[in-house]
Amino acid sequence: MGELALGDGIGGITHRTVAVNGIRLHIAEKGTGPAVLLLHGFPELWYSWRHQISYLSSRGYRAVAPDLRGFGDSDAPLPHDCYTMLHVVGDIVALIQFLGEEKVFVVGHDWGAIVAWNLCMFRPDLVRSVVALSVAFMPRNPLRKPLDTLRLVYGDDYYVCAFQEKERAEGEFAQIDLKLLMKKFLTYHDPKPVIVPKDKGFSTPPEKEIVLPAWLSEEDVEYFANKFRCTGFTGGVNYYRALDLNWELTAAWTGAQIEVPAKFIVGDEDLTYHFPGAKEYIHHGGFRKDVPLLQDVVVIEGAGHFINQEKAMEIAEHIYEFISNI
Repeated sequence: MGELALGDGIGGITHRTVAVNGIRLHIAEKGTGPAVLLLHGFPELWYSWRHQISYLSSRGYRAVAPDLRGFGDSDAPLPHDCYTMLHVVGDIVALIQFLGEEKVFVVGHDWGAIVAWNLCMFRPDLVRSVVALSVAFMPRNPLRKPLDTLRLVYGDDYYVCAFQEKERAEGEFAQIDLKLLMKKFLTYHDPKPVIVPKDKGFSTPPEKEIVLPAWLSEEDVEYFANKFRCTGFTGGVNYYRALDLNWELTAAWTGAQIEVPAKFIVGDEDLTYHFPGAKEYIHHGGFRKDVPLLQDVVVIEGAGHFINQEKAMEIAEHIYEFISNI
């Protein structure tokens, strides 16, 4: 274990690296009390939770936000088969043990939500409750692999399918200024699926200048860009490349329920909320059948995908209100 001199200086948040599950994981933490793990998505970092860390720590909680494996200052193994949910949830279980916690509250956004749901499925004994942002629990379909489903619905130019090819992911990302790329990612606010034709890849310049919203500063963008400039995107993209491998490895959990108190929050302009069948699943019984202790579903009007940053205080309040009543 070693302290990291990151120089972030954000509101008394401390940083360190910890040895867990055979890798080094960077964590940001603040506060004392019951532990709340905050798990980020793609293409993000612990930094996406900066506002919630301060909010929760000021209300009697120990807020801990790791850079997941493959991101930021955590180790990033190169092979995509090192990014299955068994690996990533294994990291989180080891982190919980390292922190000396018997149980934690867990909050996840995007891929972090998927990790959180899987943590609840694999090790419900470690979880007090879960708050998932953007991505609802997705039960395993035993009849078809995830990539086959995505190609059937959206075609080969759907971004998840494009991410399977290095030349269409890392190769494209390398051709565009990192700050501009991060602005394109983080300001994306369109419920339509992300389709990336080969002749108009991720490196295609935007049609007009990107004006940052009030919730995202140039300094924020610079922080993200600097970290990805050092690490590249392979670690993060590998989560998508392990989708079918996850499907193979989790066959034993087909039909498993999430038996942990849960809350789900999504923006009504989030592309995940507009996946075919998503609204019906979330609102008409399927979600509650798979997550019988689901206590609340919140749809935030006008909010997009990066909801923990766009609606930072509202999300912090939702988290606090839920976990303080568990």
